[in-house]
Amino acid sequence: MVALWVATKGTPFFFQARPGKKERIFKIIKFKTMSDEKDASGALLPDAQRLTAIGRWVRSASLDEIPQLLNVIKGDMSLVGPRPLLPEYLPLYNDIQRKRHEVRPGITGYAQVHGRNAISWERKFELDVYYVKHQSFLLDVNILWKTLFKVFLRKDINTENTATTIPFKGTSKS
Repeated sequence: MVALWVATKGTPFFFQARPGKKERIFKIIKFKTMSDEKDASGALLPDAQRLTAIGRWVRSASLDEIPQLLNVIKGDMSLVGPRPLLPEYLPLYNDIQRKRHEVRPGITGYAQVHGRNAISWERKFELDVYYVKHQSFLLDVNILWKTLFKVFLRKDINTENTATTIPFKGTSKS
């Protein structure tokens, strides 16, 4: 936490609005891995330029997710479920993709253990909806077990050659 505080020149925590179950907005908490550096006009620099060295390591080890345990304790999230995305994506979902909000979002999920950020948005949503339809204790245990391997191997953390995930632009409205 101290290293993140120094690297980001401020609080080691990052808070952001995210939609949860039934699209209810809550504040997610994570360790802050990027600085708030801005260009001459006052706009934030691109994510790749703001990601700190310690932040890159924290993300690769998935340690930035640890504070979300507070979201689990508060009841906003679960250990397992579809990852909570950005509120601006809500109007972009088709009816099938929207089903991901029928359950609490999770720190890890079915899409994370089947490709994480290295798969397409469409595939992530297919996997999220599969989870919603097949949710069970055994599936959750399986996902948690696979998550340990993903974290240990540091696989599929980001889309190739990017610091963060490519934004979702929407799909067909079927």
